[in-house]
Amino acid sequence: MAMAHSHPLTQRAGLVGGYIRLMTVLSRASAYLAAVMFVAGVAVICQMVFTRYVLGMSTSWQTEFTVFSVTGAMLMGSPYVLMTGGHVAITLLPDALGGVARKIMRLVAALCGLAFCAALAYASWVYVIEAYMFNWRTGTVWNPLLWPGLLPMALGTSLLTLQYVAEILRGEE
Repeated sequence: MAMAHSHPLTQRAGLVGGYIRLMTVLSRASAYLAAVMFVAGVAVICQMVFTRYVLGMSTSWQTEFTVFSVTGAMLMGSPYVLMTGGHVAITLLPDALGGVARKIMRLVAALCGLAFCAALAYASWVYVIEAYMFNWRTGTVWNPLLWPGLLPMALGTSLLTLQYVAEILRGEE
């Protein structure tokens, strides 16, 4: 996976550098898992189309599996997207200001992102734990346990939160 970073991955020594390197490894691993989840979702959609329109049979689990798989892939891939700068960003004002103002704007944006992702990660873990403890199911025809489908949400948002910390520690250029 090529790095599309707007700034180089700064080499730091000590604990901060170790944390940044660990998050780089975890974010890349998460991206590979996201790719597998996405491919699985696409494969199941193809199987569903074949089963439904070629064989004329009904389907029961494919749509729900695909929703969980592709949504999970999006969330599991988000730490890598943040790390590589692959997200959509409008940088007209920070680029025009430059210098200290630009650094402050980026830090404030990163702190807001960190706060949002931390809250989402917390709520996601509460949801996963409740679904597991109370044996919640989806309530559909397939009716699988809910917590395995929610787990990528909690893991992805947690890794995204930790990646925000790494980006803040890494600093700019």
